[in-house]
Amino acid sequence: MTPGDNGASTPEEDDPFGYLYADGQARGAQPPSGGYGYPNSVSRVRAVGERQYGQQQAPYVPQQGAYGQPNAHYQAPETLPGGAPPAGHAPAPGPGRRGPNTKGLLIGAIAVVAAVVIGISVAMLNGNSDDKSDNQAGTTPTQSQSTDPTPTSSSSADGQLPKADAADSSVQLSGGAAPATDVKGSRAAGGKYVGGLNQVGASVTWSVDVPSDGDYTLFTGYSATGDDQSMTVTVNGKEFGSKLGLRNWRHAADNDFTQGWTRSYVWPTLKKGNNTISISCQPGDKCNVLLDQLWLKAGRVTS
Repeated sequence: MTPGDNGASTPEEDDPFGYLYADGQARGAQPPSGGYGYPNSVSRVRAVGERQYGQQQAPYVPQQGAYGQPNAHYQAPETLPGGAPPAGHAPAPGPGRRGPNTKGLLIGAIAVVAAVVIGISVAMLNGNSDDKSDNQAGTTPTQSQSTDPTPTSSSSADGQLPKADAADSSVQLSGGAAPATDVKGSRAAGGKYVGGLNQVGASVTWSVDVPSDGDYTLFTGYSATGDDQSMTVTVNGKEFGSKLGLRNWRHAADNDFTQGWTRSYVWPTLKKGNNTISISCQPGDKCNVLLDQLWLKAGRVTS
């Protein structure tokens, strides 16, 4: 069987199912006789783009140009003012524009972290400082007398309060107490000190003026050897509540006074103006010591 030309088709033959509808039947549409599809469709061979309805028609000519060329009557939205850019393409950066400054952002982030770390460190240092102050206040001795194993020089005395060498002419010696210079290590002027205190009744009496009533610290420079020693303190004629401890902090051997120099202190309450302070050897005391200096500081302190 070969294809052939059966003549021009009619519009009603365009719909192979037109016989199913009333208007198609009115136009003479008939059911197919050789299976589904257009009747005698095998005989219709036409060129692509050509369609005939009783007369020859001109081939269809596309209005658009060659493939890939734009239609002269068509303008894409992106070519119009304010139109959207083509999908999938980011707009090109304008002249002089650059991307985000990542280096600047990184430097800023590091600066913020550094500031936080510094703030935390400062807060921690301040907290530790407060704790230290609290601990110092909490461990302040409650007794009126103590000793210190660390020797100090006369430069530790408060310049606004009196200081004197124990062998100075302003200090009254009695009961066998006398100045001497045989033992080295005294911090008093000329290396002087007071000896002869190891007998009952020996004393050193200091007359001193203070600016106001209150608690003070009386420091005493001394040298002790062998066993720990202690002597009686009298303030304004009244015996102080506890002894002046004179311990052998240097662990000096018996009579090796050169190696025994150190200091001790008590906390007397003084009145404004003149006060008399005496250090003496009373019955029951241990007085085998040498005294070189006396000085005052305001308040109850330890150094």
